[in-house]
Amino acid sequence: MSPSMSAIPLAGEHFGMAVVYLVAGAVGLLWIAPDLARGAYTEPRVAGVVHLFTLGWITMTIFGALYQLLPVALGAPIRSPRLGHASFWTFAPGAGLFAAGVGATSPILRHVGITLVGTGVVLAVSNVASTLPRARARDVIWAAIALAITFLTSTLTLGAILLHNLQTGFIASARLRVLAIHLHVAIVGWALVMMVGVSHRLLPMFLLARGADTRWTKRALVFLTTGVPTLATGILVQQTVASWAGVGLLELGIACFLRQAYAFYRVRAKRSLDIGMRFAATALGFLSVSALLGPAVLAVGRGHARLDTAYVAIGLLGGIVLYIIGLFYKIVPLLAWVARYRGHMGKRRVPTVAEMFSSRAALVQLGAMGSGITLLGVGIGFGSERVVRCGALLFLAGVLLFVSQLVRVAFGGAR
Repeated sequence: MSPSMSAIPLAGEHFGMAVVYLVAGAVGLLWIAPDLARGAYTEPRVAGVVHLFTLGWITMTIFGALYQLLPVALGAPIRSPRLGHASFWTFAPGAGLFAAGVGATSPILRHVGITLVGTGVVLAVSNVASTLPRARARDVIWAAIALAITFLTSTLTLGAILLHNLQTGFIASARLRVLAIHLHVAIVGWALVMMVGVSHRLLPMFLLARGADTRWTKRALVFLTTGVPTLATGILVQQTVASWAGVGLLELGIACFLRQAYAFYRVRAKRSLDIGMRFAATALGFLSVSALLGPAVLAVGRGHARLDTAYVAIGLLGGIVLYIIGLFYKIVPLLAWVARYRGHMGKRRVPTVAEMFSSRAALVQLGAMGSGITLLGVGIGFGSERVVRCGALLFLAGVLLFVSQLVRVAFGGAR
């Protein structure tokens, strides 16, 4: 899959700012370590740090990736690059202002931030939505993107409701239920559905996997996209049967996604895994753990805040954040190599894409971040602030190592 040259600057600015928010989120984990150990996920500063990851790292990265994926995978260049840049310049500062406003309980920052975030999301979604009809094929990737951006708009609506409730308290005792719905729509409906769709194209390409049964992606999308609204309905109306039906559908969706990923890994041509695919495999392991915790969270009900917190932390940081980092190691060095060295092929010696960063340093990073997320989950489960803080430190060390890798990539890698 050759990169889209015209989309490289647009993708690059999104990826660059996403990394800034990843660092901010990692630092924030140290700040909220005491809250995480207590399971105090409703604390404003916990919500602020969570939004650094969900808005700043995950959403920013997905937007940047779409500007590359749409032209090369669906044959549909983004409808308006100018609109893409406009979305970036509203969403990028808005995510930071909103997270800071939530964390610091500042109404002014919250409202300015949500206005900019909402504007950026509307611009980006309208840009992608107007591009999709021009695609050559409407396959599962196309469907996943269309479904995911629909969930993103729902996430924005639910976020606005929760923000308005901070001022008026109009949803009263339903606040925690709406918060639970907001989290699942954002993490599962937006991030995971997009991840499932994108992986359908990227995993077999990166693994050199041919001949795998690819029917599991469609099944995963069906179960996930029906499970989210079913679970949301059950939580909102406090209907146990609907809640368990939603959880069951989500579990089936994740199982199908894991089965699809396993099929790609099993038939790969190159038996040794590169670092990007090691990150992805590790993330799938954490996603499995979070999926196993999901039914337990519903079964025990309220009053087990640490279990709820561990469930979200492992799924978000381990299942989603690590997976995106794995794809970063495959996509970003390639884009940087094309931008810097494409015109020098045959004229002088240029590094390979693999030489743009250090695989050994990346392995250390994977060890640090994987261990950090494990300690975070264990520390939250046992209510140990010391263990949570150690996990947050390891996670931050891995993120800083990742940043050093990206700096090396930006300056052209090995020479």
